[in-house]
Amino acid sequence: MTINLGHSVLILSLGCALYSICSSIIGARTKREDILRSAEHALYGVTLLLSLAIILLWKDILAHDFQNEYVASYTNRAMPTFYIFAALWGGQKGSLLFWGWLLTVFSVLTVYLNRYKNRELMPYLMATLMAGAAFFIILTVFVSPPFEKLWLVDGQVIRSVFQPPNATPVVPPDGRGLNPLLQHPAMVIHPPILYLGFVGFSVPFAFALASLITGRLDNQWLTSIRRWTLVPWFFLGIGMLLGGKWAYMELGWGGYWAWDPVENAALMPWLVGTAFIHSVMIQEKKNMLRVWNMALILGTYTLCIFGTFLTRSGVISSVHSFARSDIASWFVGYLILIIATSVILIIWRLPLLRNKNHFDSVVSRESAFLINNLVFLAAFLAVLYGTVFPIIYEALYGVQGGLKPRFFDKVIPIGLFLLFLAGVGPLVAWRKTSGKLLKKIFLKPTIVSLLGLGIMFLLGVRHFFALISLTLCIFVTATIAAEFHRGARARMHTNSENYFTAWYRLLQKNKRRYGGYIVHFGIVVLFLGFTGKAFDTEKESHLKIGESMQIRNYTLTYVDSKTLEDANKIVWQATMDVYQNGRKVKTIHPNKHYYKVQEQPTTEVVLRSTLKEDLYVVLAQPNEDRSAIFKVFINPLVNLVWGAGLIVTIGTIIILLPDRKEKSKETSPAAETQVAREYA
Repeated sequence: MTINLGHSVLILSLGCALYSICSSIIGARTKREDILRSAEHALYGVTLLLSLAIILLWKDILAHDFQNEYVASYTNRAMPTFYIFAALWGGQKGSLLFWGWLLTVFSVLTVYLNRYKNRELMPYLMATLMAGAAFFIILTVFVSPPFEKLWLVDGQVIRSVFQPPNATPVVPPDGRGLNPLLQHPAMVIHPPILYLGFVGFSVPFAFALASLITGRLDNQWLTSIRRWTLVPWFFLGIGMLLGGKWAYMELGWGGYWAWDPVENAALMPWLVGTAFIHSVMIQEKKNMLRVWNMALILGTYTLCIFGTFLTRSGVISSVHSFARSDIASWFVGYLILIIATSVILIIWRLPLLRNKNHFDSVVSRESAFLINNLVFLAAFLAVLYGTVFPIIYEALYGVQGGLKPRFFDKVIPIGLFLLFLAGVGPLVAWRKTSGKLLKKIFLKPTIVSLLGLGIMFLLGVRHFFALISLTLCIFVTATIAAEFHRGARARMHTNSENYFTAWYRLLQKNKRRYGGYIVHFGIVVLFLGFTGKAFDTEKESHLKIGESMQIRNYTLTYVDSKTLEDANKIVWQATMDVYQNGRKVKTIHPNKHYYKVQEQPTTEVVLRSTLKEDLYVVLAQPNEDRSAIFKVFINPLVNLVWGAGLIVTIGTIIILLPDRKEKSKETSPAAETQVAREYA
């Protein structure tokens, strides 16, 4: 009953989405308010129907209805409820439904928040958002339906929404369960957060298309999407960090980023989106780079869909990706439609998009942001080439390969140059920066960073890229600190405030600027964490009980081992005493799991974490004689990577907080009345 109802709900939601698209366009062309209202109501209806579909699928999952093929494939009775709940997005079919539902939620929020403004754009914006929703609903109805029953026909088990002739229902006693590698807390929250990033970029994309269609290409659409761009950018970045945390804890290889194609699928739109966030400031201030900005935001959403295609098509082999399916051709068609529509509209509106101003000086904030954009583009192209070339190579020659393993090391200099620009770009003046001002701004930070370089060299640091990275981190931190200090001292003189009150008021007065500096500092901390990779140490030892291994100033003694078992898995658990500089600091229990239903082992890493470093211990292979092979890593500064996410979160929240003037302007009753009259 639930399965048939769920599929029927999806079909009905598709009808509502198609109706919303058509009525939005017709209402815009005829200027009929009643038709536009009807389109909005249909959009709300799609959201309600997909919400119902989500609830019905969750009901089947939590009830262990194993006649539902999706439930049987991704859950079992022994799984903890925490992971059973997350099975909704643990498989391809459920994740597509979840994606479509999130898109409709974003659509409802966009329409509601713009009920008194941007009314000329809203019909085409609704049509664009509903077109995206319709695409994902079509996939869940015709290509990859989450509501399919298992049937026995002529001795073979098949899946179908409706009962085939001469078929009998099949209800397995238990399901296969979620992939054991995904049974980790970070993977429960990582996919939804990543989806918030991917799906969220559909809103600025829709605003851009609506602006192109209507010819409303003033800066109003940029103002409207400022937060709509920052929010998905933030979630995409945090999603990548959570994915890195999962890889660090679950895969047991000692790292958190491997330039995996699925990792790159999230990084590429993040890079282009970051370029847009910086470049859009030039258009807001100087009305320049209008074509460039339009191309960036359209390209960001296109890359989100491209990343989804890579993940779900099966064209790449990755621990993160879904199995090969027939969905690839649908995504290719959708990508072609997006790219063709974007290019045609930009060419059509090119006369309106041409720059009205020009660069006054190479040494200016405009030039710095443009260079910043070009470097982001270079990083994106390098990642794109490294991701796509092996796929093309395999398609042409039938074998994997085509790139050297260390190809992505070429991205390191690009990243370091971006780090340098993070300290320079926001501080130089608009139009032109004099030599005197450059000296005033950068002399002290340069001296501080050079002193830091000298100290590191004296302490024995010789790794070339590490020295550059650490020096640049000092430089950017010094420029940010100096900017806060200058602003606070200026307020102290003009407002008679103490230093800390002035600092707080400074942040409160210009949230976008100083929140941006905090985000930049978070990126500095992130690079510090990355730089720690240059000083990693790794060792592998085969130990019997009572034996020890030495790595740097740590001694690990293998004390005992035992085997545990529950309904879901078998656990081999070792006990080790950890000594640092001869003093016992911790007893740890590295273990290895074997999941019975999936017949798949996983590694459970044990850490001793400090701000300075992680002692990372892996039980690589337990043996029948109770001996074991252990892999041990010392990863310096790795916790700064996770700490950077917290700093970026704080900075982003500050940027997103509304200014009082802006809030009062948006919620003014007079303004609402005036816009309502224009709409009517």
